[in-house]
Parts: sequence; structure tokens; C-alpha cells
Amino acid sequence: MAFDTKLMEILACPVCKGKLDYDKEAKELICHFDRLAYRIEKDIPVLLEGEARQLNSSKDAE
Repeated sequence: MAFDTKLMEILACPVCKGKLDYDKEAKELICHFDRLAYRIEKDIPVLLEGEARQLNSSKDAE
């Protein structure tokens, strides 16, 4: 089983309610506005601000 990308239509950043981008390689959902990355565990996005990884460089945000 893999992350269902159809969910991207309804998922939003829990901080700003903005659009998230899916990084298939890193298995993360990225909010470019807040510069946060939310991991996907067992095909379920962990959309908790306290669990998000801060993106530090422009390379992280690509």
C-alpha cells in the first residue's frame, strides 16, 4: 500500500491551511509558506505542528 495522492485535494497545512506538496522520495508533505515538512508514517500523514520538521535551506524546499 502507498500514500494515496488523491488525498492531496483535501489535505491542508494545519498551521496556515495552505496547499501541501507531496515529496514522494522523502515521504513528506511540504508547506512552502511555513517551511515545514510533515512525515508520512505507514501511509498516513502526521499533520501535527509539533511533529513537523523545519525546512532550513532552499534545497529542503525543492
